[in-house]
Amino acid sequence: MCRGGPRCYTWRMTIAMSARDLERRSCAVTLSDMEVFIFPELMYSLVLANIMSPRIWRWRDDPWFAGMERMKPHRRIMRLKQYIMDNYAFNLDLDTWGLTSKDREIERFRDYLSLDALSQSNALFGYEGDKYYFDIDIRTHFGLDKYEGGTIPYWKTETVEAMDAFRFKPTYESGAGECVSLAALYAAALFVVGRIPLKDIFLMATPLHSQNFVDIGDGILTNNRRLVTQTMWFNGSALSAQARRALENERVTVVAHETGFIHVLYPEATIEPGAYRTFAAKLGTFLQVPLTAEILGSFVRHSTELQRCFQIRWNNFGRDRYIAAEKLLAYEFGCKFRFNDNTREKLMAEVAGEDFESRPLPGRIILDDLEEFVREQQIDIRTPEGFAQLKGQFASNCMNAHDAIEQLRRFCWVEPRLPDAAAKTFTRDQPPLELATSMSRADILARLETIREDNELAGLAFYAYRDLNRTDAGPFLKAALERSPVSIAGCQDLNDDDLVLRVEELADESIYDEPGRLAQPDEVWNFGRGDGAEKALLLGNLLRERHPNSEINIEVAPDWAELSFESKTYRFPSAKGLHEQTWRLAEAT
Repeated sequence: MCRGGPRCYTWRMTIAMSARDLERRSCAVTLSDMEVFIFPELMYSLVLANIMSPRIWRWRDDPWFAGMERMKPHRRIMRLKQYIMDNYAFNLDLDTWGLTSKDREIERFRDYLSLDALSQSNALFGYEGDKYYFDIDIRTHFGLDKYEGGTIPYWKTETVEAMDAFRFKPTYESGAGECVSLAALYAAALFVVGRIPLKDIFLMATPLHSQNFVDIGDGILTNNRRLVTQTMWFNGSALSAQARRALENERVTVVAHETGFIHVLYPEATIEPGAYRTFAAKLGTFLQVPLTAEILGSFVRHSTELQRCFQIRWNNFGRDRYIAAEKLLAYEFGCKFRFNDNTREKLMAEVAGEDFESRPLPGRIILDDLEEFVREQQIDIRTPEGFAQLKGQFASNCMNAHDAIEQLRRFCWVEPRLPDAAAKTFTRDQPPLELATSMSRADILARLETIREDNELAGLAFYAYRDLNRTDAGPFLKAALERSPVSIAGCQDLNDDDLVLRVEELADESIYDEPGRLAQPDEVWNFGRGDGAEKALLLGNLLRERHPNSEINIEVAPDWAELSFESKTYRFPSAKGLHEQTWRLAEAT
């Protein structure tokens, strides 16, 4: 029996909670790539946890955001983008949160999803995607090829506090996070700091990426730290090519919104159907553009393998001169002028005379003539007639005209592969979030508290928020004791006495500012700091791994935590103000 407090928790069970609820709530604590895929409602719960956090609300007081309320929405969003660019790095260090195995994760989630479904939709379980991903060997590209024998990374998603805490790691100078972390951070910050209504923010996940679509003006995509407008999507730059990769080559597995979610593999969807239709229509419009002379130039910039098939003509002092497309494009680097807009003349002025040729380069299409043809004919490249009309103009001995036009069509017209609404049953039996940009943080917390029992997004948000004064401790302990491989591996060469000393020497501060909110053991270890309650749990988990047959309990009180192990006790001061309780980590056998 647990002793010492009115509440008692073990890591295997908790009071009045089904196995599925326990698993799902513990997943809300750790938020791994796999967990968010299995329980897609967790993606938006992380957004709500970040909205609840005082960290993002403090951004409002930063001088960088002075006068935000007077700015137009687009300018507010761009201001926010620069702040995130300056303060967060994109982190794809797959070892940050340790390793697990395919067999372990498959066994853990065998009741929720089949291996075949996982392999079609999840990067850690064999997903390769379209031909593009086979061509670049996607597992090598993301560093997954170094894991053999079924070993895979946890690939966890971070709260804003954990993202900020990367500053404490030796090789980081700022906060950091992976793509889901950055998408959730953006969504919360757009609402809190940018005053963008939640109804206009949609989170999208593909097997290898997460990003947001913001329904403002023509639309804006978040892409890790950056933002992509429709103009940027079609400018043909290396950055836009990177941003286009996921939607061009992967299907969207999950769309999350304030009203719920839709998942490619689950027959039921909770997102409001009208909101989903609006999103699908707006995203589709964002990803399409008519073929114009300027877009044609962007396509040439985008398609590096086709640049050798084009040349640009320029009349200089009454004589036509010619320059290879790739040579002219090299002048764009570090320059604000572009060859395919009204700054071409200024760009040409930058070109050295010896880079021009006096005669047309053999075998190359003169882009100026093709631009004129596009302007005059106003071709709809989506139609068979437009395709055929353009094909003759692309005739060249250095490329296949049919393939080149097919590439141009895909450049102008991306069709996102979204979950099929017609194949879903939409269920709406939960109260709406009803969070407004005019609400204070206290108002938002009060609203989420009011509906948490009936709205799953709100209910799970408190577990993602890690507040043990507002939640049952069982899911937090389950997550801590089952999914903390980094600290276990990091201290395997220490004896018990040195282990205790190492934990005691960690800085006495939590990465979570508020009372009740706790870091997981691997967060404490990774960032080298923790409150006494967090240190006690870290030490208890490490000792449990070494001594599985020993009884290990932690007594918790508002200002201390005491770990009992065999005949020893270790007492740590705590500022977390936790309700009195006992955490039973292991029992003697």
